[in-house]
Amino acid sequence: MKMTIRDMDVSGKRVFVRVDFNVPFSGDGVISDDTRIRAALPTIVYLMERKARVVLASHFGRPKGKVVEDMRLGPVAERLGELLGAPVKYVADCVGPDVEKAVSELKDGEVILLENLRFHPEEEKNTPAFSKQLAVLADIYVNDAFGTAHRAHASTEGITHFLPSVAGLLMEKELNALGGLLASPVHPFACVFGGAKVSDKVGMITSMLKRVDVVLVGGGLAATFLKARGLEVGHSLVENDSLDVARDILRESEESGVPVLLPLDVLVAREVKAGVRGKLVPVTSIPSDMGIVDIGPRTIEYFFGRLESCRTIMWNGPMGVYEVAQFSLGTKCLINYMTALDATTVIGGGSSVDAVHEMGLSELVTHVSTGGGATLELLENGTLPGVDALADAP
Repeated sequence: MKMTIRDMDVSGKRVFVRVDFNVPFSGDGVISDDTRIRAALPTIVYLMERKARVVLASHFGRPKGKVVEDMRLGPVAERLGELLGAPVKYVADCVGPDVEKAVSELKDGEVILLENLRFHPEEEKNTPAFSKQLAVLADIYVNDAFGTAHRAHASTEGITHFLPSVAGLLMEKELNALGGLLASPVHPFACVFGGAKVSDKVGMITSMLKRVDVVLVGGGLAATFLKARGLEVGHSLVENDSLDVARDILRESEESGVPVLLPLDVLVAREVKAGVRGKLVPVTSIPSDMGIVDIGPRTIEYFFGRLESCRTIMWNGPMGVYEVAQFSLGTKCLINYMTALDATTVIGGGSSVDAVHEMGLSELVTHVSTGGGATLELLENGTLPGVDALADAP
């Protein structure tokens, strides 16, 4: 367990909060999904109500250590102010005299958002001098950016060497939910994996095989596993470099008695784009000129049958090409089914999280993680650099 903001006297203190405001924008420069901003509100409001002077810092995009005008955080500050119903100050850098002056002028309960941390190459290099520049802005450090806690950057790890460092309320929520999957899940426990790449998830799959009662595989991952079993998968997305890894996982499954279930039927198509008609086929009859774009109805029923008795379900990655409407049925069916079960349900991973939010069903899931790579790494290794750096609870 880690110390949190509840363990600190924050009144009148400058509190540096690392948040994850890496939100998507539409083509006209408007924030298209403010979920990550909303997720940070409990911590920000907690600090404001206790008269802290709140200094927020986030990265946005991949500016590669240079100032990129359309990656500035001004619009985020504006949106945050709307959600808080209070003004949010904004400064066009994250270190230096102008920033120090702006922070020094904060009054109790006020909030300021610093400029994109990644405009400075020292952020991702975790340069101690840059970490110290960030630290001089505050008396206490709070990490509430679970989605970046797997990165040992200046604002997630380096700064903790210079300030008392604790978890925010979102970080606490994530650690409790995901840590519970590792420490004391209620069985039967199922993991459902989708998405595109085996290589991104092999460590997590291998780790969870030791903890779960059944593993279900859909999405692009399934193509690599099906090919590893010697089946024709057409021009489906396959990681040929991961075929041996997939065979090792299937072999471990047989030896451990924990089944890894693959699709029975799939939807295939010649192209992955809107308007293209798919064709349902058994996995033993995938045409050489088509690729897998979704799981089929027999697979959906098969997966439902195995999930029905489960008390804990962790799901990472969509069952098909969710972004294309006609290839999203498997993912939508799985979400609907999970929300109807009497079970602890945890969803983590970019597209699967997007899907549950778009369907308006996130409130019916026990926990929707804000982390992508961080979720995978925590469930694989049991810890994260940005979490290790925080003070342990007494």
